[in-house]
Amino acid sequence: MSVTIYHNPECGTSRNTLAMIRNAGVEPTVIEYLQTPPTRERLVELIGKSGLSVRDALRQKGTPYAALGLDDPLLSDDDLLDAMLEHPILINRPFVETPHGVRLCRPSEVLLDIMPEARSVPFTKEDGEVVVDAQGRRVK
Repeated sequence: MSVTIYHNPECGTSRNTLAMIRNAGVEPTVIEYLQTPPTRERLVELIGKSGLSVRDALRQKGTPYAALGLDDPLLSDDDLLDAMLEHPILINRPFVETPHGVRLCRPSEVLLDIMPEARSVPFTKEDGEVVVDAQGRRVK
């Protein structure tokens, strides 16, 4: 199975998502997007396939979002994409692509919607929160 994760190793949600993928027995293509940002076309594709708006894919916390005035509702999608490409930290993470779709995996258990292989394998997040229990049941 081909799985790609746009990953930031400093992000707990991204680390948990990557761990959940590997826990299901899949070694994904890991793209550390801060070092290797997606092209504009690829970013537009990921956002579109995930069902999000460009604004929904913007990360605010810990970024230059406010300093750049990105909260201005008059900014176009192109303006927001330009900012995301110039400052990749503005791209929310982790985006994951599987044969079953693309999602922004926030929270990390969103992965289960596009990776059925991970649904029945016990998994606990690094903070101790159980996502899938020992009987293979999703814990909400």
